Amino acid sequence: MKPDIDHWANRLAVLAARLRVPGASLAFWYDGALHEAATGVLNTSTGAPVRTDSLFQIGSVTKVWTATQLMLLAEQGLLHLDTPVADLLPGFRVGDERAGRTITVRHLLTHTSGIDGDLFLDTGRGDDCLARYVDACAGLEQTFPVGDSHSYCNSGFVIAGRIVERLTGKVWDQALREQICRPLGLTHTATLPEDVLRFGAAMGHEDDGTPAPAWGLPRSVGPAGLICARAADVVAFARAHLTPGALLADPAAMLVAQADLPNPYEGGSQWGIGWALDTWDGHRVASHGGDTIGQHAMLWMLPDLGTVVTLLVNGGHAAAFQQRLIGELLGSLHGLRVPPPLSAPVRPAEVDTGLLTGVYERAGSRIRVTRREGGLRMRTEPTGILAGLARPRELDLTAVDRRTFLARATAGGGDTPQDVEADDGAARDAVVFEDRPDGTRYLHYGGRATPKRA
Repeated sequence: MKPDIDHWANRLAVLAARLRVPGASLAFWYDGALHEAATGVLNTSTGAPVRTDSLFQIGSVTKVWTATQLMLLAEQGLLHLDTPVADLLPGFRVGDERAGRTITVRHLLTHTSGIDGDLFLDTGRGDDCLARYVDACAGLEQTFPVGDSHSYCNSGFVIAGRIVERLTGKVWDQALREQICRPLGLTHTATLPEDVLRFGAAMGHEDDGTPAPAWGLPRSVGPAGLICARAADVVAFARAHLTPGALLADPAAMLVAQADLPNPYEGGSQWGIGWALDTWDGHRVASHGGDTIGQHAMLWMLPDLGTVVTLLVNGGHAAAFQQRLIGELLGSLHGLRVPPPLSAPVRPAEVDTGLLTGVYERAGSRIRVTRREGGLRMRTEPTGILAGLARPRELDLTAVDRRTFLARATAGGGDTPQDVEADDGAARDAVVFEDRPDGTRYLHYGGRATPKRA
């Protein structure tokens, strides 16, 4: 049955109003047709309306595009996934000399390199910005040995983008246009602000609905998260991964599990090549999310059903909004039940919380875990360039088992209102603690493995 797009436009508007989302754009491919809806404003200061052809920052969804670029080069025989990065980028180094020789393309695309990977460094607007960024990676430490675990790594994808530049002889932005955008006919996809300005573009917003302090991140992190696109273009890109030959000869190769996730409560239980992988109600799901400065994107692809959904948001309680909408939509289209988020136990598990307290730190983030009555409290503090672009958060942790904790915002310390928290559709975070064989304790949150420092 053909979806009632008026119904979904109304649901988009109702949920946006309830969850304080300034504006949102939805596009989905179902049963051989594209369906689009939009609601709200691009910028609360101007009141410019969101249209279905408005551009939003898709953030880290960009990483799937960068991974696809490298897979295209692999199909052309220009690299192999197990080629060491140092063979493709002469002079490539990280803080650990052995790691610098060992890290492969596969490690970059599966977030298993172990690089302390949230280096947000502005190396200028010049065409050499990626080369200069990769040079700066020489000081990055290892959070774990190469290939030993999984930790979301922005730096790894900037390095991957630099490999694209070396093998194509073109800057990443141009290579992206030639490898992906033009072949797929994507007319509303851009990476540079001067190109985005040709369209109606969303501005990110703070929790209180005011415009964010900055529009975008530096060009140097482009391959990790700078694509701006309309929702329909993101859907068209994902659809190309459903059909061999549409872009890649073998797109299914990107959906082969490469690593199990230490924290399986954050959008996937495994990682493929560029995609997070999971199973919902017996159906395979490949997905990726993206967060920039007050903007939030989600892309879901169900390869067995041929359905693709993109939801782009410019503020508000985005995670709860996106989770509710995808649950309702897939329930209506396929009778599919999206797994509920981690729920609080009737009685918290008994855990020696004193062993878990302390300071956990990596590039871009410092996390302090302290004891509180009934559990733990966690304060996340952005560091470096992120300190001026993101706010600290305080979360109360309740033990689900000895290593898994449900995280909920403390009063005045988070971004989810009480009425949403009490609802089954609310977004919930999970924190997983892990002790590695070498004795290092890790806190897994936000996809990152953060080692305990003190």
